[in-house]
This record gives sequence, C-alpha cells and structure tokens, in this order.
Amino acid sequence: MLTVIQRVSESSVRINGKIKGQIGIGLMVLLGIEEADGQDDIDWLCNKIVNLRIFPDENGVMNKSLLDVNGDLLLISQFTLHASTKKGNRPSYIKAAKPEVAVPLYEKFISSMEKTLGKPIQTGEFGADMMVALVNDGPVTILIDSKNRI
Repeated sequence: MLTVIQRVSESSVRINGKIKGQIGIGLMVLLGIEEADGQDDIDWLCNKIVNLRIFPDENGVMNKSLLDVNGDLLLISQFTLHASTKKGNRPSYIKAAKPEVAVPLYEKFISSMEKTLGKPIQTGEFGADMMVALVNDGPVTILIDSKNRI
C-alpha cells in the first residue's frame, strides 16, 4: 500500500457537487492499493499513520501525533499512486489492484483505521470521480510505502 499523508487544517471531498467527507485539523490520506497488499499492510499503516509525530507541541516542534491532538482523518482511495511512468508519457496502472481486490481491502482499511484511531473517519467513495480540497498545514506531506518498512 502506498500513502500520501498531508497534515491539514481542513479538508473535504465532494462527489457530484455534494460533500461526502469533511474534517478540520487532522490528516488527509491518499491510499493506493496493489494486488500484493493484505491485512498486515493495513495494520502496520494504520498504526504508523495515527502515531506519526507531525503535529506541533507547545514549542512548535513536530512532536505530537494525530492521537495526541485528537485530530480527524479523511481517507481517499487513489489508484493513480501506483502509476508507472517508465515508458512513454501515458502512465500505466498495471500495479494497482483491480476493484474486486481493492474494494474489500479499502473497506478493511477504513474499519482498521477507525479502530486504531478510536473514532469514525471520513472517506471518499471508491472509484468515484472526486473533488478533494485541503489546506496543507506546514506544508507537511509524508509518503509511506508499506512494502518499504526497513
């Protein structure tokens, strides 16, 4: 699984002009799923994301986690994170999981994230054409690949 994690002061996702998910202070996470992903990737990423110390403490040092600041999380599925641009100018998405594999993993990720965070999260809609808005606080943007843990 690939993730792009952005610390935000606010973020939202619209589908067909209607807000589907919206948060204030927290993290907006783009999630790319590949065929080889499984529950181990989900568990590791959920734990890593909620415990990342990327929020400022009283001295302005990035020393607090999403849990510490009681922040919210907006999760957006994004198969294009697995784009290969090695050949030509048209990206290939061959590494991205097909919906029959990706949808159940996406739903498991949501459930695991809610359990790890201890509260509901906001989401987009798998496969939908979404308009994502955010105010990146910092800016702080972190990339995490569950296959690159060492």
